[in-house]
Amino acid sequence: MTTIRNKMEKWFGSFARTIYHNRLKTLFIMLVIITAIVSQIPKLTIDISTEGFIHKSDPTRVDYDTFRDQFGRDELIVIAVRSHEVFEAKFLKKLKKLHEDLFENVPYIEDITSLINARNTRGEKDELIVEDLLENWPKNPEDITVIKQRTLDNPLYKNLLISEDGKMTTIVIQTQTYSSVGTDSDAMDGFEDDAKIINTTNDKQYLTDKENSEVVAAVNKVAKKYESPDFEIYIAGSAAVTHFLKQSMIKDVRRFLGLAFITVGAFLFIMFRRITGVVLPLLIVILSLISTISLMAAFGAPIKLPTQILPSFMLAVSVGYSVHILAMFYHNFRKSRSKEEAIVYSIGHSGLAVVMTAVTTAAGLFSFSTSEVAPIADVGIFAGTGVLLAMVYTIILLPALLAIIPVKIIKNKKDRFEDMAEDTAIDRFLAKIGRISTGHPYKILIISTVIIVFSIAGIMKIRFSHDILKWLPKSNSVRLATEKIDKELRGSVSLEIILDTGKENGLYDPDILNRMEKTAAYLETLEVGKVFAGKAWSLTTILKETNRALNENRKEFYAIPQNKKLIAQELLLFENSGSDDIEDFTDSQFSKARLMVKVPFVNAIAYNKFLETVNDHLEKIYPDVKITVTGMSALMFRTVVHAIASMTKSYIYALIVITILMILLIGRFRIGLLSMVPNLAPIITTLGIMGWLNIPMNLFTMLVGNIAIGLAVDDTIHFMHNFRRYFEESKDAKFAVMETLHTTGRAMLVTSCVLSIGFFIFITSIISLH
Repeated sequence: MTTIRNKMEKWFGSFARTIYHNRLKTLFIMLVIITAIVSQIPKLTIDISTEGFIHKSDPTRVDYDTFRDQFGRDELIVIAVRSHEVFEAKFLKKLKKLHEDLFENVPYIEDITSLINARNTRGEKDELIVEDLLENWPKNPEDITVIKQRTLDNPLYKNLLISEDGKMTTIVIQTQTYSSVGTDSDAMDGFEDDAKIINTTNDKQYLTDKENSEVVAAVNKVAKKYESPDFEIYIAGSAAVTHFLKQSMIKDVRRFLGLAFITVGAFLFIMFRRITGVVLPLLIVILSLISTISLMAAFGAPIKLPTQILPSFMLAVSVGYSVHILAMFYHNFRKSRSKEEAIVYSIGHSGLAVVMTAVTTAAGLFSFSTSEVAPIADVGIFAGTGVLLAMVYTIILLPALLAIIPVKIIKNKKDRFEDMAEDTAIDRFLAKIGRISTGHPYKILIISTVIIVFSIAGIMKIRFSHDILKWLPKSNSVRLATEKIDKELRGSVSLEIILDTGKENGLYDPDILNRMEKTAAYLETLEVGKVFAGKAWSLTTILKETNRALNENRKEFYAIPQNKKLIAQELLLFENSGSDDIEDFTDSQFSKARLMVKVPFVNAIAYNKFLETVNDHLEKIYPDVKITVTGMSALMFRTVVHAIASMTKSYIYALIVITILMILLIGRFRIGLLSMVPNLAPIITTLGIMGWLNIPMNLFTMLVGNIAIGLAVDDTIHFMHNFRRYFEESKDAKFAVMETLHTTGRAMLVTSCVLSIGFFIFITSIISLH
């Protein structure tokens, strides 16, 4: 293995010499390749949606997309208005103006519902009338009293349009299912069913993040005009949460990049004392990052919440590779005074180590590519690819740039990387570390073992979480509004239950409808931990309203007819009344039914037992019906299930692959295995700290392990690569350790500091990722 490594190092040196003599050709070829890659960046998109966490081919996502194609988008914007008295003329007039303003000025609205246009089904003589609740505007207090009583008596309105105490009402906005990008929306009017068919065959795009943001921004703009102490407005719903997360992510990325470039640039200048020592590493970073993002655009992978880690990660990794090469280059250049020899020496000395560190880091990241959580898989694929690109740019582009850019020979005692014999503070620090590690090995092993055992105990305390709402600051208006609506209107997101009878007119069967009514009643009393069903309604609600209206509006007839023909007749009468509400609850064949359930926006983990209870009930009540449970809450829970399974699998894959690579690099099986101990110890310790500090394991923190394994291995590879060199020369382990620390140890210290800076910057995030 030693002979092979020596040959590879010589090859890297020869390769560097070739680049030096063909520097202009190399730069031209690299420029063409980079330009071709970067040309794809205009195709980049952003997707912060809940469904974006799940692969399009996942059965859960397929079910959800099928649901949306049939019944429309379930991500609603809920605008709650609180006042000391909802049912008074002044308030109702203002509510009407707000309703109309929203309808006229908010784009992409499919439907908007409030007390102004709430469905009011009644009978008048032999006629079925389906009209707006306030179609006939109240002219006096007596009329308002009638409206109030009618509202409070209607079971449908309770916790949907009016709170139980009657002091809060809502305006619910449903946006269009499909994007208007590249379509003529006017040409589609009246052809909704055809549009659904087109979508299934041509993969029509759903409403985009950009369009969703336009909707939420317009709603906020309109709402501000009406808000007052006696007209408190709360804007919530998953669409509003998504919009804020997107805006926060964009701000965070800009802040992260700015802070990272400034702090890392300053750190590089302090260490190298050269402009080239700052400009060249940052140039490699910028090219690596832009190339990685461009590849995401080229392959249609949108930017998602977890992928915002890419910029800081790429900066830290890319700088690390450049530092190792530049450290050796400046050191040799001062001695040899030959730029060619310095380039050959630096690439020959550190090229193999840089390649191996890139391969191991990429291997750790690629282990995420099998994740069933889409953005985690994207991080694995594109961060891994970005690491390899950074390695290629470091090995090929950096030497070519060094060959062209003028580099002065500096003899300066302050030049910490160029005078390896100088007794600097860094030298003294590293020497002390070396003496401690070689002089007290057993004490270090005992202390390390105690720390690891203590950390393992902490790992046992780790809990999983996917609490999107808690990612927002405590003072955030969307978070406060959602929590307020969850409390006073019992839920702000949906759980959708689709019942497929498998036969035309299957919903005319009274037995099926009775069971649906039984399920709705059961769900409205169900509460498991923090999760409850605030409201459940379906086609049976329309049928009961119609049956009551056709029986002189008598309350006792607010029930499901027990005759199949009568059910068919009443539903037909409702369809002919001019209302299209029935399309929200069944298909045109009356074979499928939608049962809508309002639930709170809480930690997805909390839905585990709740959904188990719901599924047990459905299996028991509907043995002859195909049941599909979907909607926002179901998607959030499924994301957590996928994440936990994927994390375990990814950690195992990364551990196996990196261990094999370490054994191959070191050339000895036993030492290769032992080298994994210092690589795994930081991971175990970090996870233990998370457990003891009650920091949950979520989609972001679970990335820490695999990324840290890859990065920790980088230092191990550089250390072992140089240790082997000095040990073979001296046959003295202590001498080899000290020499390694005084040479590559400096670069390791710099890269570790840069990596820490790159990740510590995340503590400034608007979004709380822990």
